[in-house]
Amino acid sequence: MAVTVPDWLTKHGGELRPGAGGRTWMVLLGGEPLYVLAAVPAEGHETCKVTQANNGNRLDSGATYLTLDDAARGGLEDLRKALGW
Repeated sequence: MAVTVPDWLTKHGGELRPGAGGRTWMVLLGGEPLYVLAAVPAEGHETCKVTQANNGNRLDSGATYLTLDDAARGGLEDLRKALGW
């Protein structure tokens, strides 16, 4: 699954790179992998765990989504809010 890189991320010099298995993505800022998004099954739907790569702190809202695409977009939105952008 290809996730579209949101405008807010590119405006801040960020990148989104796919991880193994098609259910994870690395968010890079300044060339450094700072955040990991991982879509996982939850309550018959999908959720997206958003963690800081350096310390494992969770930044996601825990919301569930109907599709994997929606979970990825939701995780990116959770990250945007956590960063205050």
